[in-house]
Amino acid sequence: MMKGPAQSHRSFKAYLVLAIKGFCMGASDVVPGVSGGTMAFILGIYKELIESISSFDLVFFKLLFSLKLGDAFNHISWRFLVAVGSGILMAIFSLARVLSWLLQNRPILIWSFFFGLIVASLFTVSRYLERYNPSIVACIGLGAACTYFLVGLVPLSTPDTPWFLFMSGAIAICAMILPGISGAFILVFLGKYHYVLEAVNNRDFLTLFIVAAGAGVGIISFVRLLNWFLNKYYNFTIAILTGFMLGALRKIWPWKKSLQSITDVQGNVIIIDQVNIIPNQWSTEVMHAIFLAVFGFLIVFVINFLAAGNKRTL
Repeated sequence: MMKGPAQSHRSFKAYLVLAIKGFCMGASDVVPGVSGGTMAFILGIYKELIESISSFDLVFFKLLFSLKLGDAFNHISWRFLVAVGSGILMAIFSLARVLSWLLQNRPILIWSFFFGLIVASLFTVSRYLERYNPSIVACIGLGAACTYFLVGLVPLSTPDTPWFLFMSGAIAICAMILPGISGAFILVFLGKYHYVLEAVNNRDFLTLFIVAAGAGVGIISFVRLLNWFLNKYYNFTIAILTGFMLGALRKIWPWKKSLQSITDVQGNVIIIDQVNIIPNQWSTEVMHAIFLAVFGFLIVFVINFLAAGNKRTL
């Protein structure tokens, strides 16, 4: 029987932990500006996730179409993907409505919490860099500059046709797997975040299937390229991904001032000019925001401590 590169035998408890990590990834994926790839980095499963998705190669499809189902599923890391994937789906369907409400009614508090998560992750992810030199620092700067520019772009108004939903899913999933670049934000930029979120809340499975089909095609294609870079140019790739996370802080900063907005064809208000600000007075909300940022910061270190105890690394 054939074995995939990341196929492993875990206990039920270990798969339950993977499902919980998947739930954390799914919760991040729902929020524009926070990447599920970032959460996978923080939780120590990023490299295995990339390798597991990459196992869907020509060999797998050849075995599948030859009806050698046992060999086909042993070629891929299906147990790992089922555990993580089930957690992601559970989070998306259970938290979409809650996070949608929080983003509308308590944006400063939710962004503060995620800001703490990302800042802490920058410290923990840096330990995966094997060395520092001017070229590595330059890669970090390049990644940060790219993401800083990307998250500052103005969202578009786009059609709701099946082909565009398919394309949106394919592009968003590529961003979603990259730490620092949020797939949800890409949907915001493409004008499809609110549309897809409502599809989740309303159980519009046709729309979700089209987006998911695009995501499936996109992730299988893109992740193989990313895995190649991780294997051939590990330190440079990690440096660029770290930069992506650093640049994303522009989007996640909790306090913002909207300078200009427009209303799209669906009646949604879109901010087209916004700047980050510092709160001009001390208030209960500021105290709560700082507390949540610190809480998010500490959560990352607790998770990494537990992950180190399980000896699970990138």
